[in-house]
Amino acid sequence: MSSFPRLILRKNKADAVKRFHPWIFSGAIQRNEGEIEEGSIVEVYSDRGEYLATGHYGTGGIAVKIFSFAPVTDLPQLWFDKLQSAYQLRQQLGLVNHPETNCYRLVNAEGDGFPGLIIDWYNGVAVMQAHSIGMYQQRQLIADLLQKIYGAELDAVYDKSASMLFKQKSPNHADEYLFGNTNAIEVLEYGNRFQVDWETGQKTGFFLDQREHRALLAEYAKDQKILNTFCYSGGFSIYALKAGAKQVNSVDSSVKAIAWTKDNVELNGLRQNHAAYVADVFTFLKDCDADYDLIILDPPAFAKGLSARHQAVMAYKRLNQLAIAKLRPGGLLFTFSCSQVVIPEYFNGAVTAAAIEMGRSAKILHHLSQPADHPVSIYHPEGLYLKGLVLQVGG
Repeated sequence: MSSFPRLILRKNKADAVKRFHPWIFSGAIQRNEGEIEEGSIVEVYSDRGEYLATGHYGTGGIAVKIFSFAPVTDLPQLWFDKLQSAYQLRQQLGLVNHPETNCYRLVNAEGDGFPGLIIDWYNGVAVMQAHSIGMYQQRQLIADLLQKIYGAELDAVYDKSASMLFKQKSPNHADEYLFGNTNAIEVLEYGNRFQVDWETGQKTGFFLDQREHRALLAEYAKDQKILNTFCYSGGFSIYALKAGAKQVNSVDSSVKAIAWTKDNVELNGLRQNHAAYVADVFTFLKDCDADYDLIILDPPAFAKGLSARHQAVMAYKRLNQLAIAKLRPGGLLFTFSCSQVVIPEYFNGAVTAAAIEMGRSAKILHHLSQPADHPVSIYHPEGLYLKGLVLQVGG
C-alpha cells in the first residue's frame, strides 16, 4: 500500500486527468486524506475511489503538478528513467556530443515529465532551476542521478532556484552547487563562442531556446544593417556579424548585458562593424535612424499571469510599431514573445495591429517556436511559451 497522502477530487473532475493533463486546479479538490503541505508527494483519486495520478502538491491555484499517471513504488527509479529518456531524446536530436554545439536543454518541465523543473546543459555543467517546492525538494537526488547518466562528462551541478521560489518565503536562501564547483565557462553553439555565467546571468545563464532562430538569422544577415534589441549577451549579434553583416547595433537596458555582449563579440574576433548601447529599447527605437535592413525584437516576458495579458499585448503592439517604423521598405523583422499567457493568436494579432497602425504591408516568411530540446507535451499546450514571426515589411 502507498505511503503517500491522498487527494480526492470532486465529482466529474477526473476527466482532465484521464486525458493526461499534468495540472489539477485547487477548485477540483474535494478533500485530502493524510497530512499534506506544499511540496508533498500526493496520490490523486476520483470521487469513486479510482487512482488517477501522483504528483507534487502546491498551495496556489495549481494544486497538483502530476509527474506520473501510474502508481509510484520506486521514486529514484522513476526519476532516473525520466532523465534517461530525456537524455536519449537529446541524443536522437544530435545534440549530445555535437562537434559544434555543447549546450542544450536536457529537461523541459512538463514536456519531459518533470513539471516545475528545467535543466540546461553547458559543456559539462548542468544548471537546474525548480519552479515548484516539490521539485526543489528532489534536487539532490536528481543531481546524483545526473552523475550516473553523464559520468565523467559531468563537472558540476548548480541549483539556481532561489529567484523562482524563495523571494518572499525565504529571502536568505541562496543558490548552490549540488556537485562539483566551477566558474563561468565558454560554450559553443553552431561554432559560435559564448561565455555563460549561470550564477549571475538571467534564467540559467543563456537563452538556449533561440538557438535555431539565431541560425536562421544568419541566413539573412550578410551585408545588412541590423539592430538587435534586448540583446542580453549578444547571441543574435554574434551570428549576424559572423555571417557578414554590414553593421550590427546591440541594445539592452542592462549594463551587465552590454558588457557580456562586448565580451562575446571580442571572444569571436568580431569587433569591427559592431556598436553596443545601454539604453531603454523603446526610447532607442523612437530616436534611432529609420534605415535598418533587419531588426530583432526579443523582449523579456511582458506578462507573468493572465491578469497582465492585455497590457502585455498592448506592449507588444507598441514595440512592433516602433520597430516597423525604423525598417526600410523590404526590411525584415524577427519578433518574439516568451510570455506563456500570450498565446500565438494574441501575439500575431498584436503584430498585425502594429503593421496596420503604421500603414505598412507585411508578409510572414516564418512562424517560429521553441526548438526540439524544449519539447511540449501534446496533453499540455500551456508548455508552448516561445512564439515568433519573421516578417518582410513593405513600404
